[in-house]
Amino acid sequence: MAPRSLRPTGHKAAATAATLFLLSTSVLALPQLRARALIGPEDLRDAYDYIIIGGGAAGLTVADRLSEDADTTVLVIESGALSNSDQINLVRDSLTWFTDLSLFHLLNTQPNRELNNISTLAFVGNVVGGSSAVNGMQAPRGTKDEYNRWAEVYGDGGEGWGWEGMLPYFKKGTHRQTPSQASLDVMPYFKANPSEYWGQEDSTRVYTGWPTFQFPGVKYQIEALAQVPGVKFPEDAGAGEAGVYWYPSFWDAVIVDGEGSFNRSYAKTGHWDGLDRPNYDLLTNSVVTKIEIDAGNRACGATFRGRYDNSTTPDLKAVKAKKEVVLSAGTYHSPQILQLSGIGPKKLLDEAGIEVKVDLPGVGQNFHDHTSLNLTYAYKNFTLRPNRRDDMVGQNPEFLEWADELWAANHTGPWSRYLFNVGAWLPLTVMAPDEYESLASQVDAQAASPETVASLLPNGQDTDPTVVAGHAARLQAMASSIRNPNVIFYQQGFTGDEPNFYITYENPLSAGEININTTDPSGPPVIDWRTYSNPVDFDILIAMARFHRKLNLESPVYAEFLPEETGPGLDVQTKEQWVTWIRKETQPSAMHPTGSCGMMPRELGGVVDAELKVYGVQGLRVVDASVLNLLVGTNICQTVYAVAERAADLIKGVI
Repeated sequence: MAPRSLRPTGHKAAATAATLFLLSTSVLALPQLRARALIGPEDLRDAYDYIIIGGGAAGLTVADRLSEDADTTVLVIESGALSNSDQINLVRDSLTWFTDLSLFHLLNTQPNRELNNISTLAFVGNVVGGSSAVNGMQAPRGTKDEYNRWAEVYGDGGEGWGWEGMLPYFKKGTHRQTPSQASLDVMPYFKANPSEYWGQEDSTRVYTGWPTFQFPGVKYQIEALAQVPGVKFPEDAGAGEAGVYWYPSFWDAVIVDGEGSFNRSYAKTGHWDGLDRPNYDLLTNSVVTKIEIDAGNRACGATFRGRYDNSTTPDLKAVKAKKEVVLSAGTYHSPQILQLSGIGPKKLLDEAGIEVKVDLPGVGQNFHDHTSLNLTYAYKNFTLRPNRRDDMVGQNPEFLEWADELWAANHTGPWSRYLFNVGAWLPLTVMAPDEYESLASQVDAQAASPETVASLLPNGQDTDPTVVAGHAARLQAMASSIRNPNVIFYQQGFTGDEPNFYITYENPLSAGEININTTDPSGPPVIDWRTYSNPVDFDILIAMARFHRKLNLESPVYAEFLPEETGPGLDVQTKEQWVTWIRKETQPSAMHPTGSCGMMPRELGGVVDAELKVYGVQGLRVVDASVLNLLVGTNICQTVYAVAERAADLIKGVI
């Protein structure tokens, strides 16, 4: 489906929307922006209190909070442009929005051994706002037990990263807009408890909003899950519970004085646009090449080049930090910048010819992402209308005209939804009640053997002992998670038609790595997902796939639709057949990379401590998804905002 404008332009405009989106892409600051958007290094101050490397969800959140103090100067250095592209802003139900690839980092990856040696692109946002500008706008959060694992794996000192410590920052990190009556009418069977789980602070302008439309088939998908033993229906999407629930999207649906933006709400709109702060500067299209570290091992500034200066001798500029440098370049680039600055595994840095400032073996290790599979089904008797398959994807003119009219009249109807706003987040105890204990025992046995743990890691028996110990601790936590009815392994979004959207594997066991290229250190990072390098991942995925098949083919709720499986098909039954199919069909990334600068004790291969300070260096923190020592079983954007809010308070010394 071609990208669509959500203004009342009529459905005939859809055919030319991609071209219009490209023309509308701009790197100009909006007129209302009053903090300084810098266009060149000549505008820099001599020094700043804080330099923040990366203008994504985490970096802009920290910058906004620190610059609330008018006496504190803050500089954000961002590799991407300041854009007001419709491709970013407009809400639409499609997975084909983006034709402007300049909004992304497109990074090659290493051949994935367990996926038939395929190499796929890793992509994240390369624009002010980072991946919050280009993601699927999904705003769920993980479960209580998933956040409690962070604290438990860290041990003494990590208590504030558990659910109780994080909940105030979830409430501060996003502003929950109250659902309209039209929204409540389409989801009457869900409760909500906003005061307990959500915030509405005036200082928070990252909004979560609600659709006013659901396809009628969604009701059937909910009812099918309701008949599965053990599936829960939490009272609220923010309650930290596994199950089936309705959740918001990152968009601004509030009407003030008859007007509302009805656009994506993300880090730029929430933490940059409209701020009147001359102490808050943003330098765009600039790539940090090194964090400067003085003789006393204190971070004292950053060196950078222009985004398009890819010569062998780029024109390097430098800026000083008086208090701290905050690294928020994301999971792919934060370990790269640390290593370029002499912080990382000594052997790697020696090979690259980089002076070692701190031998920190965990930098670039513990890299994780969600993976996904697409089991496909066809309904031979699907008469529910409207439905996404026939009307939206199929471009039914009558449906498109009706949807345009609703949006033009009052911003309701199908264009108010984004992909989906209801889905299932399920534990293995529900999907595999007769298998989960055996799976957990296999992981327990792995964790108990240092040799086995090392064999599961990128460098095998040559892995640094601290990294081995850290992965063993994570495997112990994962064994407990497999037994836990409140840790998510399976996610399925409800589209209201044939369930042909990916199921997501939310808590994989395998760990990859991200490093500089020792023969070309200034080039792109070397990314190795190592998907399913832990063989138990295949067993868990097979259990998930069999559950998904049984749900969609055997549920009496779907019987009238006459479902049939079109992929992989019922010829796939044995473990060997499933593994062959999984290797071929897996998507190794859900655009949720985490963990490469893990928050762990140093003796467990950690890179940052519980205050997000880099070990061995003063005045340097990492604040982004790379610090997550374990994945959470859902989209990560809301979690990143909460981590950044807590980090800002740590930096200010108020907690």
